[in-house]
Amino acid sequence: MKTRITPTRIAITLLLISGSVSPLAHSNDWQVGGAIDLSYANAFQSDDQLSFRSKATTMRLNEFSPNMGMFYLQKLASENSRWGMEIGGHAGYDTDGQIPANDRLPGYSILRYLSRANVSYLAPVGNGLRLTAGLMNSFFGFETLYAKDNFNYSRSWLSDYLPYFLIGMGGQYAINPNLSASLYLVSSYDYLAYRSDQPKYAGQVAWNFGPGWKLTQNVFAGPEQQQTDIANWRYFSNSIVQWSGQKLTVALAYDVGTERVVQDANKQALWMGSALFSRWHIDGPWSVALRPEIYWDGDGRLSGNQQLIKAVTATLEYKIRWDSASLALRSEYRYDDSSGSQGGFFKYGNHDELIAGQHSVFLSCLFGFERSF
Repeated sequence: MKTRITPTRIAITLLLISGSVSPLAHSNDWQVGGAIDLSYANAFQSDDQLSFRSKATTMRLNEFSPNMGMFYLQKLASENSRWGMEIGGHAGYDTDGQIPANDRLPGYSILRYLSRANVSYLAPVGNGLRLTAGLMNSFFGFETLYAKDNFNYSRSWLSDYLPYFLIGMGGQYAINPNLSASLYLVSSYDYLAYRSDQPKYAGQVAWNFGPGWKLTQNVFAGPEQQQTDIANWRYFSNSIVQWSGQKLTVALAYDVGTERVVQDANKQALWMGSALFSRWHIDGPWSVALRPEIYWDGDGRLSGNQQLIKAVTATLEYKIRWDSASLALRSEYRYDDSSGSQGGFFKYGNHDELIAGQHSVFLSCLFGFERSF
């Protein structure tokens, strides 16, 4: 019996290979790092332990949560040493939301604990063509899965319905010092899902068009259902305009996606959202961040509920830095309002009643370290 070769099997094979490759390199090309993320979240509507309804990260309210622990080892590809690699792992409550409810990828129960497993090669083509294969960090969105890298502690609604990771292969080419383009063949929008053997396509154009200004355009296209006709493909756009000054950074993101849902009488689902990310470094260890946002999922395709969500999040950070380590203490307030036929948040732990608005406070402790060797 012949084994059928599919993009998903190729991606998994590359992922496993990448974990065992250790190219020779100059000693200063290697980096190691890790982080621990702890928080206590309080929702004012109840003293019960609650789930943050529709949320994929920071889902536990009114309880102490070890949301994330992660580590990584990477070797950077450069002109002096063209092979690179990344390997890393993570665990915690925030990884639970990365597991799809159905159509799970074989081996997902192990793969969920991997954060990186890829190899890369900087090809001597023009200004440099960087090829990567395996499990990699997604280039979609302004935020990452790791709170230590974000302005706010809790992630935005936009970020939670973007892919935090991708399994696949592709390349990034620097057209000039201010403009680059990428194209990748990936296994699925949700990296731990398996919905069809057909490949999906993801790409990015990044343009630094002025002092401090950057425009990033990300796109995704491909079948995310078992019926793989091109009319049933998912089409998605993620656009980000960012300005960075000496102490202030502001970024505006807009997402829009559509997909014809075969199981729902071929209904054309549509979702969209926008968020304004801002962070001001006041002085020394003090910083503040503010994030207003809106997310509309009128067909419940991404969030699982037909709803319109409006939210605002404000974060105060005190960060202590040592030689290779840092400790960030964050206090965060957020208000979320969900309306629509299936909107709302849980009022009690038994989930019997929903409320439209939810006030919550997060107290978090983030420890991280990074070192080159």
